[in-house]
Amino acid sequence: MNLGITDTPAAKRASAPGWRDPRLWLGLVIVAASVLVGALVVGTSDDTVPVWAAADPLGAGQVLTGDDLAVRRVRFDDSDAASLYFRADEQLPADLRLSRDVGAGELLPRAAVGPASEHDLRQVPVSVDPGQVPTAVEVGDTVDVYLRPSSRTGCQESEICDGRPVVAGVTVLDAPARDDGFGADGTRTLVLGMSGGEAQRFFRLLASTDDAALTVVGRG
Repeated sequence: MNLGITDTPAAKRASAPGWRDPRLWLGLVIVAASVLVGALVVGTSDDTVPVWAAADPLGAGQVLTGDDLAVRRVRFDDSDAASLYFRADEQLPADLRLSRDVGAGELLPRAAVGPASEHDLRQVPVSVDPGQVPTAVEVGDTVDVYLRPSSRTGCQESEICDGRPVVAGVTVLDAPARDDGFGADGTRTLVLGMSGGEAQRFFRLLASTDDAALTVVGRG
């Protein structure tokens, strides 16, 4: 006699995918790729070292300060290459002066600096009419200096008359602000870094003409 009870089909258990199931292989590939990418990221994250670089263009003769520098992280091929530059995680020697120009963003090479006391550099003050020097000239800029003879006496010195600068490619070591850098006669005073030979030639030519005037021309 049928009491209304029907047979209930047996529940099927989910079976794990077999080794031939493409979904299994796809999952393994994804996991392996994730592990590889993670290993590469971790492996390369510590390869860079912090190195000092010029925050702005720096001129030869300039004494470095912390404001002149910025930190850059660089990956070097070997330790010998890294040793050519100043690491930012080490104490930077004090009283360093540049022996050549260093461009903005350029890494600071050890060969381009030395103790300020070792450089034969003269700090030469020059007074210039405000109209004969760019208002934007500031510390660290590289400039040329021209000597203009008086219109009354004319040009008597060939080194002045040929139109070339009497001092070329020198660094501005000090450029006082407008309120502090103008003398009683209205001239602006700059301090330029010159070698002993450059300073000697500059003053010789300055003395060779009466009532000479200077023009300072910035570079870049």
